[in-house]
Amino acid sequence: MGGNTSGGQDTGQSSSNGIYFGWFIVAATTILTLLTIGMRLGIGPFFLPMTNDLGLTRSQLSSVIAVGMMVYGLAMPLAGYLVSAWGTRKVLLAGAVLVLIAVGWTVVARSELSLMLSFGALLSVGLAFTSPVSVTPVISRWFVRQRGMALFCLSAGSMAGIAILTPVFTWGIQTFGWRETLLGFAVLFAIASVPTALFVIREDAPEHADTLAGALVQANKPGVRPIVNNAPSLKLREAIRTTPFWQLTFGLFACGFSMNLLGTHGMPMLMDHGFDAGTSSFGIALIGIVAIFSSLALGRLSDIVERRNILMAIYIVRGLGFFALVEVMSPWQLYTVAAIGGIVWAGSVAISSAIMADVYGVRLVGVLYGWAYVGHQIGGTLSSWLGGWAYDTFHTHLISFGAAGTLLLAAAATASQLPLRGMTLMGRAPAAG
Repeated sequence: MGGNTSGGQDTGQSSSNGIYFGWFIVAATTILTLLTIGMRLGIGPFFLPMTNDLGLTRSQLSSVIAVGMMVYGLAMPLAGYLVSAWGTRKVLLAGAVLVLIAVGWTVVARSELSLMLSFGALLSVGLAFTSPVSVTPVISRWFVRQRGMALFCLSAGSMAGIAILTPVFTWGIQTFGWRETLLGFAVLFAIASVPTALFVIREDAPEHADTLAGALVQANKPGVRPIVNNAPSLKLREAIRTTPFWQLTFGLFACGFSMNLLGTHGMPMLMDHGFDAGTSSFGIALIGIVAIFSSLALGRLSDIVERRNILMAIYIVRGLGFFALVEVMSPWQLYTVAAIGGIVWAGSVAISSAIMADVYGVRLVGVLYGWAYVGHQIGGTLSSWLGGWAYDTFHTHLISFGAAGTLLLAAAATASQLPLRGMTLMGRAPAAG
């Protein structure tokens, strides 16, 4: 494997300050996730400047973005497979190189085809290789007792990407132009991704992960569940045929539909409804700001109560929020809806991956997560296209945003049928280790 450890027995602790090394991995990959997801879901500020500068219609640019979302999703299983074959470090480095090449190509693109190949396809492959699907297996190995919290930190990074990059992109585009802003992003991405891959990522976790320190004390506290691995020893083909995999995949489909719709068409929708660029970008950013803090609370909660109940609540509140967002008429209404939506905006991907690790075990989580994320990006592809086509055809955003709300409520109903934590699949005995 690609992990590097210091000499002697690796206890997973930092020798200088006693901090569990897994948290350094979480911190570095959270920053990387901020940039990766912030770019993938922060296309909104680029949308109108790119259409105006390149002479494209909304439908044409929406098609470019839709292709990118689909390529992003299809590259997820490939990223999961390459992580298992090459190790996380090499996949992250490959992704960083692809992102830099794609950005350089995008800034010189002048045709729809060139933009589709660079900004749509190549950038999406690079971002997929540096996305949470590539680092989730490492984090799942380093964390057992606090797995939910660790994975929710990645969600906090995703939300920080929306909160920080949306207004930063808006300011950069207004000040320097969209091409210069994209180049600036590429520089920051290289600074974050290359050191993370070379110096932080360690594939080999301690034998008992984060249960080494304090596990016995925690186990004796009231209300804290003992750590039991009931994941059955399934093969990949068997796991894909089970109901929980498809329940989680449908939820991720609805999640991807809604998140990419907001990221691509949220700002144009609000500006079409009379809000200026600054108010619109802050309204979108506020969702991420609130979600940064709420995700930490949800992460802590997910290690205590049933994860499926949290997932169900997330989808219900987010679904109702989409119906409300398209009807807001004043800044205070926009900010209120954004703040409430931000409370649950971060959790669905993190808690779905945690449930997947609970149900199927760490060995399969990377590949299964990659395949399930294809559903996420199919949803993102459809919403990216539908948002532009429906507006050009019917001159309303209610069709696309209403569809997002409906899908999320259906995902909540599906989440309520997921297995409880600790349940086995198909009557199999728990796997050892």
